[in-house]
Amino acid sequence: MPFKKVVGWKWESYWLVGGFFSWLIVPPLAAWLTLPGFSEIISSTASSTIRYTIMFGVLWGIGGLTYGLGVRYLGMSLGNSVVLGFCSAFGAIVPSVYYAVVPTEGKTSIIEMLQTTWGIVVLAGVLICLFGIYICGRAGMMKEKELPEKVKQNSVSEFNLAKGLVVAITSGILSSCFNFGIEAGKPMADAAVGMGLNPLYQTMLRMLFFFGAG
Repeated sequence: MPFKKVVGWKWESYWLVGGFFSWLIVPPLAAWLTLPGFSEIISSTASSTIRYTIMFGVLWGIGGLTYGLGVRYLGMSLGNSVVLGFCSAFGAIVPSVYYAVVPTEGKTSIIEMLQTTWGIVVLAGVLICLFGIYICGRAGMMKEKELPEKVKQNSVSEFNLAKGLVVAITSGILSSCFNFGIEAGKPMADAAVGMGLNPLYQTMLRMLFFFGAG
């Protein structure tokens, strides 16, 4: 639906309509069109794989919902900086920490990352990202102290630094579960390739459960 047609809608309304089609209608339709016999893969997939994929999908969905609250309390600039910063940092670090505890063939642990140039570059990028979050948070605190209450209310009607940071950090951490959900559903993708289906569409099955839950 063209955006010019929903100008008069509240954002919750067009978000709901867009989400309904994007997460509930398109994934099963895409799986049906691109992965013939995908129901056989689902029936042969371990319940734990499906369960974890759904769980991370739910957490990712909560992260998406709280994103809106973070922006409401902090404003677009500061809210986006905190949410996207934590999402990027946790999405990059947590999987490598997990693989250090549970070694998995073909996966890189954080210990191995520290022993390679590219790994150090990635971790350095994450640290820069976290430092950027600190700078944004610090700037927000300074701004809150300097601005009169009336100006705060005019710029962001519900501005609340403490509440906003809690919500935005929660949103950023939970939003990183997108990465974890994709990884949790990998056995389904591997099974699709093993059946001779087009590798280009192997991710459709995990999206079916992940987006459906989120």
